[in-house]
Amino acid sequence: MNYSFEYIDIILLAMIAGFIFLRLRGILGKRTGFEGKAPEQFKEVLKNIKIEPQKKSNNIFDEQAQKEFIKGAKIAYETIITDFSDNDNKITNSKPLLDNEVYKQFSEALKERDSRGHYAEITFIGVNKAEIKEHKKSGNILNVTVNFIGEVITCIRDKDKKIISGDPEKIKKIYDTWVFSRDTTSQNPNWRLVSILT
Repeated sequence: MNYSFEYIDIILLAMIAGFIFLRLRGILGKRTGFEGKAPEQFKEVLKNIKIEPQKKSNNIFDEQAQKEFIKGAKIAYETIITDFSDNDNKITNSKPLLDNEVYKQFSEALKERDSRGHYAEITFIGVNKAEIKEHKKSGNILNVTVNFIGEVITCIRDKDKKIISGDPEKIKKIYDTWVFSRDTTSQNPNWRLVSILT
């Protein structure tokens, strides 16, 4: 009779041990797959795999750069128009924004206007639209063509203040296509007006 109780104890202990083993296996997991040293062929395959580094974008005039450019182009447009059309017949504020050739053309036009005794009056209303028509890179030089639609009130008067052209009471729309340029290798971030197409 005592022997039967011993057998029952052994069976119960075996069942408890089995239960504990299954629980530990479920919690800790089991080793699967190959876990020894990698064969030589596999090592060679790993050596031949080349991970390509992520290439940096070469597009220095991406969408974000274009948005920033347009903001600056609007300010430059107003500065240049106002400076050219004010009554002192001199280029002052906008000189750093102009290419040498454009500055020369503006100065000559203003000298001619001054020699006739004429001067301009202008009120710049604003830029209705400024959009990039195209941009081209030639070597290190990036040229950007911009279409502007602006509004101004302007007139030309003679030395007796008589109106020669324009209307000091009327808002006029102006349409311009300008080309700005900069050297992309230069530390100077400023653009210059290099051409007026219309």
